[in-house]
Amino acid sequence: MIQADDVARYLQNNPKFFEDYADLLAHLYIPHPHGGRTVSITERQILTLRDKGKALEGKLAELIRFGEDNDSISARVHRLSVALIGARDFDQAAAALDFHLREDFTVPHVGLRLWGPAALDRPEFGEVSEQTRTSASGLAYPFCGPAGTQEVMQWFGEEAQHVRSLAIVALRHEGDTIGMVALGSEDPERFYPDMGTIYLVRIGELAAAAFARTLG
Repeated sequence: MIQADDVARYLQNNPKFFEDYADLLAHLYIPHPHGGRTVSITERQILTLRDKGKALEGKLAELIRFGEDNDSISARVHRLSVALIGARDFDQAAAALDFHLREDFTVPHVGLRLWGPAALDRPEFGEVSEQTRTSASGLAYPFCGPAGTQEVMQWFGEEAQHVRSLAIVALRHEGDTIGMVALGSEDPERFYPDMGTIYLVRIGELAAAAFARTLG
């Protein structure tokens, strides 16, 4: 008994079949892809191509959205870069980072800690445990996920109770870890484990370079 797979293989191996039996196409009808009636093979091919076209349009629209989002983020990173480059001292650099993260990137809670010989009498140079410093040194990529350790959460002050998701970026200069910046959000989905972190890495590099320059 001939099976459906046998027919399919025969037609694949004999592409001239429908050339030899062209009239047959006019008498073949198959189910409509969306149900309700039967259609000719030609009409079915047109419907299939139309569906593929719609799928491609959807993918193109998605790519355009991604491109527009990346352009927007790149512009914000550029503005932050200009502000950090123009900072004449640590106070201006720290203020620029805080302002752009809050206003341009809409991050409501920002915590910053730096350590090293150039410590100043400012909250950013407050005591940091050896465990936190070790964690920062071992942070190959920014951490993104739910609220972090109690110590890091304290960097947000009284606002810590509202933080539901967190991004932690290690600040490095010439191979040494000199601090960390923590970004907190009240949205539990704002920072999540599988999100892309390339822009967070760049922001960390820019901030670290600005702090090293103004503290050097």
